[in-house]
Amino acid sequence: MSDTRRDIPSDGAYTDFKEKMTYGDYLQLDSLLDSQKRLSDHHDEMLFIVIHQVSELWLKLMIHEIEAATNAIQNDEFQSAFKMLSRVSKIQSQIIHGWDVLSTLTPAEYMEFRNYLGNASGFQSYQYRLVEFVLGYKTPHIVKIYEKDEALHHRLQEAFEAPGLYDVSIQALAKNGFFINQSILERDFSKKYEQDSTVEDAWLEVYKNKDKYWDLYQLAEKLVDIEDWFQQWRFRHMKTVERIIGHKTGTGGTSGVGYLKKVLDHYFFPELWEIRSKL
Repeated sequence: MSDTRRDIPSDGAYTDFKEKMTYGDYLQLDSLLDSQKRLSDHHDEMLFIVIHQVSELWLKLMIHEIEAATNAIQNDEFQSAFKMLSRVSKIQSQIIHGWDVLSTLTPAEYMEFRNYLGNASGFQSYQYRLVEFVLGYKTPHIVKIYEKDEALHHRLQEAFEAPGLYDVSIQALAKNGFFINQSILERDFSKKYEQDSTVEDAWLEVYKNKDKYWDLYQLAEKLVDIEDWFQQWRFRHMKTVERIIGHKTGTGGTSGVGYLKKVLDHYFFPELWEIRSKL
């Protein structure tokens, strides 16, 4: 009789998966790792594809967490929302480090396969636009880009018309007794948010009385964390693009670095930055 015990690792790890789900099965690694289709024979195109695919996976998780946090705030479940928003900030730090890896690509190397990209550009990332929408920044011309894909267009339109993270945070101020202009509370959420004095006054009061309004104070700081990381991500994006292509026009038709510099000045939560000069 053969000694079958020698087939079993001493640490008890399973080795027979003929009828069991493996790690690769669960993560669908066959399809995931088969998704890096280079259009050129250039070695560094693999780096370019992987970095952008990884970023899209992180964006997917960010959207998942922000949407859940938005619902939690609407239901006054602040602690759950804080956990999710903290996770978003950690995700953002990972995406930022991705630029460090991509910046190892030199201009000469990128030029050898750039033409294969055609007009494909990160500007067209629908998940990046969804992140902007769920945070509360709405730009109508963006939705039009995706009209040819009915399901995707519907998904974007829903997020475009729904209250974003900052909208529900402002609603939370009103729920806690702060006066907020009715036009803000009842506004068309598909319109770009404009800074409001009553919102600023409310946040200023929260910061001056943080012990009394501890949940709102923590919420405000979670929002500032996210915006801070977002600005750092935009800056690293801009500098990486400048490092690799200089001031050439982007593959998607934008002005490239010029366009990226402009968006550095945008704020999702303007009042939370304004009050810092008034405390």
